Amino acid sequence: MSYKEKLHDVYLGLGSNLGDRGENLHHAIDKIEERIGEIVATSAFYVTDPAGFVSENQFLNAACLVKTPLSSFEVLTITQDIEKEMGRQVKSQNNIYIDRIIDIDILLYDKEIIDTDALTIPHPNMNNRPFVILPLSEIAAQVVHPILNKTIEGIWSELKVNS
Repeated sequence: MSYKEKLHDVYLGLGSNLGDRGENLHHAIDKIEERIGEIVATSAFYVTDPAGFVSENQFLNAACLVKTPLSSFEVLTITQDIEKEMGRQVKSQNNIYIDRIIDIDILLYDKEIIDTDALTIPHPNMNNRPFVILPLSEIAAQVVHPILNKTIEGIWSELKVNS
């Protein structure tokens, strides 16, 4: 990487509820570091219940901060490739979420706001999902959500009070 190349802060949310969930997250993190950039922070892994669908399998969720020279759309393509390589076939069936070996979501990318058919940043509904905000607050407490204009820590505090 040249000294002129700008590095972007990309926050990723990770989840797995099939197989060895911890190993799945570690494997995804390794692939992210190989292909996207240096991981400078990773949250603890949190056991959570499925949200948006019924399953007997609990999730293991985490968040990480990656410093990357890549664009948000390049990051999206690579995270989708990693999901497929790890065995993820589809995001949902008939618009209903299903169990998954790995899920990698772009939560935040610098302070960008993107709203296209392919990519929405900040991740929609992240502020309503404790399984996203808790690990993110561990590594990005003072980061400001670019639409809500609230810190991640503030969003987490509101979620705890309202749940």
